[in-house]
Amino acid sequence: MNRINKKLAEDKKLLSIYFTAGYPKIEDTMPTLEALQQRGVDMVEIGLPFSDPLADGPTIQESSTHALKNGMTTVKLFEQLKNVREKIEIPLIIMGYFNPVLQYGVEAFCAKCKEVGIDGIILPDLPLAEYEAHYKAIFEENDLKFIFLITPQTSEERIREIDAASDAFIYMVSSASTTGGTGGFDAIQHDYFERIASLNLRNPQIVGFGIKDNDTFKAATKNAKGAIIGSAFIKHITAQGVDKIGDFVSKIR
Repeated sequence: MNRINKKLAEDKKLLSIYFTAGYPKIEDTMPTLEALQQRGVDMVEIGLPFSDPLADGPTIQESSTHALKNGMTTVKLFEQLKNVREKIEIPLIIMGYFNPVLQYGVEAFCAKCKEVGIDGIILPDLPLAEYEAHYKAIFEENDLKFIFLITPQTSEERIREIDAASDAFIYMVSSASTTGGTGGFDAIQHDYFERIASLNLRNPQIVGFGIKDNDTFKAATKNAKGAIIGSAFIKHITAQGVDKIGDFVSKIR
């Protein structure tokens, strides 16, 4: 069984952390993964930096720009992850954009993910129809779960299509904005969380965008299986460095 499915089967609310590979320093990727696992994080999204992101807010954009200037590339990331499964047991997901994957070669990219032990992929700019028509078989051959995003504006018909095409979890974007919201959740977002929960989807949902502390983690996971924190974590390691990762995680739950 894929590590993501095993983790989703656990009777707990899941904490997933997103960080940008090669940030703050290019060799920080593995130390960050080790620290997150040691502090009990359930799942990690490794951001593959890209120069023209669609969904990233200023904090993650800046970390990506910094990582690219550090020299981070797709090839470099796979080099860093070469022996990752000797130390890391939790599910690992690569989150990025389709252009770098296409440049690397989709089949080669997926094969490399399988070789190093990646469990899932998030590519917000690869539409469901394109995925199913051209790439689904490649991902499945390499036991890679493809994670789709939904937003408050996604229609129920579309959500059910995504649910039918998924075999892990649905990434539930908390608001129609980029990453890094800091104002907590309002009544509209709470209604959205409850509406999605009432659909009784086949796949669990994990909420992302706007989770930054214990309060927002609890609110996001009231009706969902877990939550993803990205920008708040990036801000923490920007200010404190990877040596203080434990301080951040201990305040979330």
